[in-house]
Amino acid sequence: MYDLITIGRCGVDVYPLQTGVGLADVETFGKFLGGSPTNVAVAAARHGLRSAVITGVGDDPFGEYVRRAIRGFGVDDRYVATYPEAPTPVTFCEIFPPDHFPIYFYRGEHPPDLRLTAGSLDLEAIGAARMFWFSLTGLSKEPSAEAHAAALAVRNDGWTVFDLDYRASLWPSQEAARAMAARMLPHANVAVGNLEEVETAVGVREPEAAAEALLAAGARVAIVKLGPEGVYARTREESCLVKPVEVSVVNGIGAGDAFGGALCLGLLNGWPLERVIRFANAAGAFVAARLACADAMPSTAEVEELLKGVTS
Repeated sequence: MYDLITIGRCGVDVYPLQTGVGLADVETFGKFLGGSPTNVAVAAARHGLRSAVITGVGDDPFGEYVRRAIRGFGVDDRYVATYPEAPTPVTFCEIFPPDHFPIYFYRGEHPPDLRLTAGSLDLEAIGAARMFWFSLTGLSKEPSAEAHAAALAVRNDGWTVFDLDYRASLWPSQEAARAMAARMLPHANVAVGNLEEVETAVGVREPEAAAEALLAAGARVAIVKLGPEGVYARTREESCLVKPVEVSVVNGIGAGDAFGGALCLGLLNGWPLERVIRFANAAGAFVAARLACADAMPSTAEVEELLKGVTS
């Protein structure tokens, strides 16, 4: 049995090794494992959770790199399918600390991770996993959306996390994304997203109202990331507002994935809500202070060490 199975995007992140420079002027780049659900599985594995990712790659050198990197981070790659008809996605970014990190997706019309089919899934493993993590992006195209629906249909126990990861360039419209979010929210007991993402999902941006809307849609835990204002989280019984951890930001893109892996650890361990969010928030800050995403995911001990210097 897996502690965590994630499903969705993977690819290669090609990040500039120079900060404060636009892509047109960058001279050197680094290659890293990318794709939010894949990075969440990596982050969880760094905390000792047995993790697997369901995704797809092309039959090309970047696909082999993705497979090798996933295995190297201790994540099971047995559910990584190969689709020769589509290249492995590549993503570029620009790095302008502390809060401007434009992303440029090169995913083609139908990338491998959106070609997943219901028939290709190990539904028994998905149903048995202690936690299942899916994202709004993975619902943006068929047959992936149908595959997600099949996976969610077998989730009768444990935690099911809906990452409201909204990328406007991957959807025909925000209305289409909102309709799909409304369809899938009842199948999740945790919903997490930033202000734009929760607004896309439920049409409300104010944090407390958005959290209430997510709970009303079926979530047991609603988490709203507030950027420089911290994180607001709510259940039916309690709520908390956790302040950000002060770090010197290098690249904020991977912070949400580190947050996700740490969130998995806290929920699976049954921690109180505020402890879960504080720990996850610190994990995100740890990665934001580094260039890479997957390569920078912290261990539990590293997050705890960072928290020692944080006042409540």
